[in-house]
Amino acid sequence: MTEATHLEPHLAHHYQSLAQQTHAARLGMWVFLGSEALLFAALFTGLTVYRTLNGSVFALASQHLSVAFGTANTFVLITSSFTVVLSLHFLQAGRKGLSLFFLVFTIALACAFLTIKAFEWLHDFSEGIFPGPYYAQKELQLPGAAMFYTFYYLMTGLHGLHVVAGMGVLAWCTGLVARGDCHAGYETPLELGAMYWHLVDIIWIFLYPLLYLIT
Repeated sequence: MTEATHLEPHLAHHYQSLAQQTHAARLGMWVFLGSEALLFAALFTGLTVYRTLNGSVFALASQHLSVAFGTANTFVLITSSFTVVLSLHFLQAGRKGLSLFFLVFTIALACAFLTIKAFEWLHDFSEGIFPGPYYAQKELQLPGAAMFYTFYYLMTGLHGLHVVAGMGVLAWCTGLVARGDCHAGYETPLELGAMYWHLVDIIWIFLYPLLYLIT
């Protein structure tokens, strides 16, 4: 163990300083977020291509989605991005209690998002809106409708998995803050967790108009 590591317990042995380690962690997170953005960009491109080929059908299919559910979830996620920022702010200010409160609140909002999405999917299922060959919506039997809902379930389902992953990351950060392993002067874990959560929010901000507001 080097002297620097002894003085700074959060410093890994292969870094010369905490600032260097933090810079590397941020860079690594940006690379990871970029790869995630590329994944969804491919799906956005596919949706755009099929929408160009089936514009009127996609617009009609979109009208059978619940804008109310989509709007509610948009509000929930935007609010959660604000609360995770507040958690990081209060941690940097040395106010551990408030930081923990807003972290837990953010996780609760994530649970609310998934709950709303579950009710929305159940409503869709009740109307025969299923992906691919299982599509059974009686009101819209046109070529291309099943493809729209396939994209809908694929993209919202993949996003939902990212929400679950984000909840896990934030729960881990909550444990670190509670134990004092993440604190004012060493906020890197929460900072990186907040960056990931913002990605989850941004992806939904793109999904919402692409799926729910097609005209």
